[in-house]
Amino acid sequence: MEILNYAFMQRALLAAVLVGITAPAVGIYLVQRRQALMGDGIGHVAMTGVGLGFLLSWSPVWMATLVSVLGAVLMELIRWYGKTRGDIALAMLFYGGMAGGVMFINLAPTGSSANLTSYLFGSLSTVSESDVTAICVLAAFVVLVTLGLRRQLFAVSQDEEFARVTGLPVRALNLLTAVTAAVTVTVAMRVVGLLLVSALMVVPVAAAQQLTRSFAATFAIAVALGVAVTIGGTVTSYYQDVPPGATIVLLTIGAFVLLTALAAPLARRRARAATAAGPASDPAECKIPATRGATDEVGV
Repeated sequence: MEILNYAFMQRALLAAVLVGITAPAVGIYLVQRRQALMGDGIGHVAMTGVGLGFLLSWSPVWMATLVSVLGAVLMELIRWYGKTRGDIALAMLFYGGMAGGVMFINLAPTGSSANLTSYLFGSLSTVSESDVTAICVLAAFVVLVTLGLRRQLFAVSQDEEFARVTGLPVRALNLLTAVTAAVTVTVAMRVVGLLLVSALMVVPVAAAQQLTRSFAATFAIAVALGVAVTIGGTVTSYYQDVPPGATIVLLTIGAFVLLTALAAPLARRRARAATAAGPASDPAECKIPATRGATDEVGV
């Protein structure tokens, strides 16, 4: 393929595959916890890390990872202790992260609005070899956590009180989920962009849930869908000269609409099949005694 002849597209496609795997892998736990917009908040905070990276002449990806992890931990602490004013504190954290990113990148000698835009909405041509190395390392961490601790993370996501009773370290697992989400945001920002990454963490999971309710099946379908749309969006962006992040998100939403349309007739077909099969026979002690005849039932 012509597209593979260019080194920058090879890097972009590799990054896209890793993003397609990691974003839904973390997103499934956020959806279960009803924290679907957590990735969006972390993306705002990560902007400060990008700006600091340019200001201090350090890797924006690693600096964004550090700042977003600190922000995710702070978000969890606010959730635990913020009580009634927690939403105000979170709003200040999110908007402060955006403002800090814009300010720092404009103060940086090599910073510009174009640099910030590539991180906000993704850019294929700016994915460097050092970015790919960082993305590979961070993606490996995300995969290890989401697969290696899937039972524990699922239990905490479903019911924190029950998980606490069974002896699981709920707060530690919540913090780990937040940190993993922060790492995922920085993995995805070079391809999808900080402002759009939350959609890739949530929509593939919601689309997979239209077809199945099993956690394992939902996980597998969501990841497969994530990889498909990130590769498709990256290739489309190259040939049509359109923004990769927006293209990927629109493809993801299109997949959700398609799977939703397919799920409705499938659900009706399953319901008719269940009705036709009829209920299982009752145990002997639960059966209603047979009457002597039809005339007795109608009182004739």
